[in-house]
Amino acid sequence: MPRIAGVDIPPQKRIEASLQYIYGIGPTMAKRVLAHAQVDPDKRAHALSDDEIKRITQALQQIAVIEGDLRREVQQNIKRLIAINCYRGIRHRKGLPVRGQRTRTNARTRKGPKKLPAAKKKAPTPA
Repeated sequence: MPRIAGVDIPPQKRIEASLQYIYGIGPTMAKRVLAHAQVDPDKRAHALSDDEIKRITQALQQIAVIEGDLRREVQQNIKRLIAINCYRGIRHRKGLPVRGQRTRTNARTRKGPKKLPAAKKKAPTPA
């Protein structure tokens, strides 16, 4: 199983699709990286030579911010928004949708499971 940028990529898939398992790499970026590394996109990941893997890794470092660095950058951006108390930062702090979606219905991904009202207790019946 080839390991690129600290991620085990699926060996049976085409390298173009396998690269997309790396955080920050989508279809367009995968094509750009393979073109820069001069690797055939139709080649299967398990069929890559060590030289090709090395070229892909170097191309990734030159072209894109990926994995840990990208995750850290995104988290820093969110913390900055929260710190300056802008609208988006407030929405992040409250755990609500940030990009204008409705919250009266839906928004369950951001808000979490429904909070049901507490059930009323029955009054004890006199014996």
